[in-house]
Order: sequence, then structure tokens, then C-alpha cells
Amino acid sequence: MRFSKEEKEKLLEEWKLSGKSAWSFAREKTLCQQTFAKWVRTEKERKNGFVQIAAQKMSASRNSAEILIEKGDMKIHVPLNISSNEITTLLKGLQTSI
Repeated sequence: MRFSKEEKEKLLEEWKLSGKSAWSFAREKTLCQQTFAKWVRTEKERKNGFVQIAAQKMSASRNSAEILIEKGDMKIHVPLNISSNEITTLLKGLQTSI
């Protein structure tokens, strides 16, 4: 079953108010416990200003030239030989963290 963003937010808010563990709440609501735990983790990451981007095989090797983007303690290493599809994925991931 797929949930809309609004449905996820409503369930997460309901869980916070319940005082129950994420696993207990998910079981009670007949939600997949692992999926609900992932929603909780994702929300925490967003509040911290980070969003996990699914690991993909990048075309760059570790020894290639790169651009380093730094903001505070955050560092993003972007290989110069990154493909346009990989740049799109990176930017979409960064956009969701703003």
C-alpha cells in the first residue's frame, strides 16, 4: 500500500502524540514496521538538514578530480566526470533537504 505525503505526516504526528515506540505504533496500525521506522528516520534526517540519497554506482573513481562543496561541517565531494543523470540525482536529493 502506498501512502501520500500527507498520510505519512498524519501518521507520524499521531505516533508522536501516542507516546508509543515506532514498532508498537506501526503494529497497532497494521503498518509495515520497517517502513514506518524508515519514515521516522527520514523525518529526523530532514529536521537535521540531511537527506539520505540512495547509493548508486557513480562513474567516477576515487582518484578523479572533484569539486568540494563545504557548508559548516557538511562536505560534498562532486567528481568532475559525473554524468548529467548523476548530477540530477544529487540536486534532487539536496533540494529535498532544504
